[in-house]
Amino acid sequence: MNRFMKWVYQLGKPRFFYPLAGKLSPWLAAISLLLLVVGGYWGLVVAPADYQQGEAFRIIYVHVPAAWLSMFVYAMMTVSAIVALVWRVRMAEIALMSSATIGASFALIALLTGAIWGKPMWGTWWVWDARLTSELILLFVYIGIIALYNAIDDKRSAGKAVSILTVVGVVNLPIIHYSVVWWNTLHQAASVSKLGAPSIHIDMLLPLLVVAVAFKAFYGWMLLINMRTMLVEQDASAGWLRALLHEERKDG
Repeated sequence: MNRFMKWVYQLGKPRFFYPLAGKLSPWLAAISLLLLVVGGYWGLVVAPADYQQGEAFRIIYVHVPAAWLSMFVYAMMTVSAIVALVWRVRMAEIALMSSATIGASFALIALLTGAIWGKPMWGTWWVWDARLTSELILLFVYIGIIALYNAIDDKRSAGKAVSILTVVGVVNLPIIHYSVVWWNTLHQAASVSKLGAPSIHIDMLLPLLVVAVAFKAFYGWMLLINMRTMLVEQDASAGWLRALLHEERKDG
């Protein structure tokens, strides 16, 4: 086993993961907050107004990264679900469930900011548009995963059940992504990820990408906090946890 694979294997051990997550969390927090301030100011103040939408377009600096992350987090959950089902790695189940509430929050933010943008642009808060409807379904899948996990007392059985549901639900991701291509939709077509040069101006694109990276760092930060919290809840009486918490109190 090479050094990298040995390190990956170690991540599956709570005793190794818990202190590592504690060390990485402050760094991810600092990166997230710094990039959010830089990207937010750049997009909301410095970037020029859109020639069609005017100042209303600036909501994209929250809406678009939130929508991207709602899908990215679910993709990460699917990877965790596959690892949990194939190799029965408990930390993968914890990573899956620690991501679920974060992904649901991003999906909700995407829907709410989309509604705020849609009112002046479309004249209504909501339409049963293919992109909006599939994003709403994603939010419901997140809620279903959280509810299913909490409904089962045996957390290993719960982990297996939500892993299966997560893998089934991943079919919604390509529907969200390609909905503006497959159906006649009011939602704006892809302007950043399309093949060739993006249609969004570079002065608007750069701060958008900075905020997107900030959101990803925020996800990593929250993920590590949630995983540490779940480990404390599930392994409260475990010897490894008592020993680590004792060491942290001594160092503190």
